[in-house]
Amino acid sequence: MDRSISILGSTGSIGRQALDVVRAGGWRVAALTAAGNIELLEEQIREFRPALAAVADEKKAETLRIRVADTSTRVLGGAAAVCEAAAAPEASLVLNAVVGIAGLRPTLSAIQAGKTIALANKETLVAGGDLVMARAAEKGVEILPVDSEHSAIFQCLQGSPRKALRKILLTASGGPFFGMKREDLARVRPADALRHPNWSMGAKITIDSATMMNKGLEVIEACHLFGVGPEDIEIVVHRESIVHSAVEFADGAVIAQLGAPDMRLPIQYAMTYPERLPCPGRRLSLVETGKLTFFPPDCDTFTCLSACLAAAGAGGLRPAAANGANEEAVALFLQEKISFLQIGELVAAAAERQPAAPAASLEDILEADRAARAYVRAHVG
Repeated sequence: MDRSISILGSTGSIGRQALDVVRAGGWRVAALTAAGNIELLEEQIREFRPALAAVADEKKAETLRIRVADTSTRVLGGAAAVCEAAAAPEASLVLNAVVGIAGLRPTLSAIQAGKTIALANKETLVAGGDLVMARAAEKGVEILPVDSEHSAIFQCLQGSPRKALRKILLTASGGPFFGMKREDLARVRPADALRHPNWSMGAKITIDSATMMNKGLEVIEACHLFGVGPEDIEIVVHRESIVHSAVEFADGAVIAQLGAPDMRLPIQYAMTYPERLPCPGRRLSLVETGKLTFFPPDCDTFTCLSACLAAAGAGGLRPAAANGANEEAVALFLQEKISFLQIGELVAAAAERQPAAPAASLEDILEADRAARAYVRAHVG
């Protein structure tokens, strides 16, 4: 395929797997960005020869600029540089795999530039979904989901009228603590929470899976992507991570998308849509899988999930506050400054204190994010 891509967050888990797809499919790379891992970014620059590379850390950008001076790649530094990479004129597609709220501005930059967006940064829609989707509609920009669950829903809906959709069945692995109660989770340490049973992911999303916050975030994301309300989404814990999600139609038919737990398939589908091409990812054998199991979520134990669902129901700036509080709390947990159970407590409290107001502007969203983070930091200890 003669296509060119900009990958935002190319040194992270999703970014590295996206480059596997690029390598296998012979794509051209227009731009690459990283938060600060310039060693890996240098390797990627030398292999893929992008026109532009951006590093959010300006000092590290200067170091990288010196290290790749023998290449034709232009290196920029700072948050604005990542937005410039998102709007790179050479790219036909932008894959946003930046972690956290930092991905929101680059998404808006890509929309403004009229780029098709493959979205792996769920916080873009969690915190700013109303704004992002409105601007995408104004510019005629297509947003294609990369998360395995949202990709599955997107695939299941192909060829069916959206009005026939009755319910989304959003699957969750349950993380490493499935079946545990709050007294068990009181003793959890970061090393325990980072042991995901099925997926290899970055630290932040792995903790979100352990708290089940990620499923709450995905409910909000699905509402924006597919034009449904939280009441139209049922969360189903599916330990094997083979059914990536399903949809139920008005006539009672349920269509599911199955595959091995390998992110390269949903990444590639977003990159090549509507085409399907051979993929470097793993293949699924139902015989080897044997059985599939399904359970209801435990919202009483996993309070991050219940807090996020409450924010989803409230709408407006509440999801932005819940997301910001979670990002701050997860960082503190990884530093062992708060307990695992405190993550959910802080997320719920920060979201509840956010005044009800529409997410009308980027400034409003970022202020809700800032206030929630400040609340979390003020209540440590």
